[in-house]
Amino acid sequence: MLSAAHCLSLTAIAMANGLAALWVFARFCDQKRIELAKHKLRANLYAFRLFVDEPALIFRAQKQLLIWNGRYLALVLVPAIIIGVPTFVLLMHLDAVYGRRALAAGESAIVTAQFDTATDLRLISPMLEGRSVEVETPPVRIALEHQVSWRVRAASDASGSLLLSVPKTRASKTVQVGPGLKYLSVRRVASVVDWLRYPGEARLPAGDVQWIEVYYPDTKIYIFGVGMHWLIWFSIVCLITMLVFHRRFGVTF
Repeated sequence: MLSAAHCLSLTAIAMANGLAALWVFARFCDQKRIELAKHKLRANLYAFRLFVDEPALIFRAQKQLLIWNGRYLALVLVPAIIIGVPTFVLLMHLDAVYGRRALAAGESAIVTAQFDTATDLRLISPMLEGRSVEVETPPVRIALEHQVSWRVRAASDASGSLLLSVPKTRASKTVQVGPGLKYLSVRRVASVVDWLRYPGEARLPAGDVQWIEVYYPDTKIYIFGVGMHWLIWFSIVCLITMLVFHRRFGVTF
């Protein structure tokens, strides 16, 4: 469960994201053309009620409704992309902070290693070992997925690391333990493209191992006693911020 301080920090980030979105829409949207498109959409919707007995007019209203809806979407497309791309990156990093929690001392988790499809797991014996993080089970092979899993346990309240050994490859993975808000590196990867999604640790060395992942426990944010995923609260705060301040930015929706 996230503490009150963590909830406040998430709320502040969500408000800042909402204000940034308003600035982008004010800067890159033609508000007059958007207002015109909205009026045209309303007018054609009213036409459905006014000319219910006139099929020709209803068909014309449908056609105009599609046209003006397309124009409206075209007007908001550029600012939506401008704010959408950095917001997507922000959400990935926020999930690493607010979406999961580190292990507690004595708590267990599953560690999974993904191997290259050319690797025959029947012919190798991957070994996982650690000091402050103990390996509790032998490797469990999932041949169809080219994966091997172990159950590990945090032996103390200090973070540690695990070392995976296979022929010609040795790869380590941190396991974060202890209370407090942390940026959790859920997965360490070898691919450059995957590293853009999981930048918490340096890339794995070239070899058979594609990634190593620790399944940290999920966490929730509690608002007025109601538990929810952090993304739900983030979206609510962001939306309310935009509704409250959109007139000050001269933005119309």
